[in-house]
Amino acid sequence: MTNRTEERRRIDVYPAAATLEENKFTFGEGRAANELTSWISLDRTTVELGPQAETRVRATIRVPPAASAGERYGVIWASTTSLPRPGGQVTQTHRVGVRMYLDIGPGGEPPSDFTIGDLIPARSPQGEPSVAIGVTNTGGRALDLTGKVALTEGPAGTRAGPFDVVQGTTLAPGQSGQVTARFPAELSNGPWTLQVDLESGRVKKTATGRIEFPDPGETGKPGTFLSQLVTWWNVAIAAAGVLVVAGLTTLARRYRRRILVGR
Repeated sequence: MTNRTEERRRIDVYPAAATLEENKFTFGEGRAANELTSWISLDRTTVELGPQAETRVRATIRVPPAASAGERYGVIWASTTSLPRPGGQVTQTHRVGVRMYLDIGPGGEPPSDFTIGDLIPARSPQGEPSVAIGVTNTGGRALDLTGKVALTEGPAGTRAGPFDVVQGTTLAPGQSGQVTARFPAELSNGPWTLQVDLESGRVKKTATGRIEFPDPGETGKPGTFLSQLVTWWNVAIAAAGVLVVAGLTTLARRYRRRILVGR
């Protein structure tokens, strides 16, 4: 972790519970505990860092031999508090964390896989076009979906993008959901050839379809698929049938990152 401020900081480090709810990786309140957090130990729970100083904290997960099969979710937080400004009474707490996915079961790491479903174009009442991409988790692991969408072969051969999909979609095994990409309001209705590149860890898939955006405030017809491609790298790690998530990444970034061995 790194203190990128010009002040000395006291940083508290601790594990907390997390769940998958409504296609999102959801963090528990405060220091909420679950089964996974009870298996975690840290070599330090408090760190003092000077300006621009760096250090590391080691997390160890000890899974009981009698633990049942399945995935557990959690987070390791690094938290610091800012004192109130002169004359103020508000204390701010800032924290960043590392997601944890722990899978327990015989036979090594379960496979990760997903399928891409309908491509649904729409325009908001304000005229902003978007496309909702259906996804189904057909593997044995939770998925965090990221990716890009590009538009080609539009009116007069125009192109646009690629555009990032909106992050935050997490699917448990067997779940279905959507990822969304949004485009500039001035984009014409088309028709367009749309290429979707989605990934979760080492599983990557591409789908191409033909879509046309509707008028403002409306949802269009599902796109027509032209092709789908699969690129699948799966690194199997066998350690007594337990996949262990470990490590604490750099602090002082204002977005959350996850580290998952073998994901």
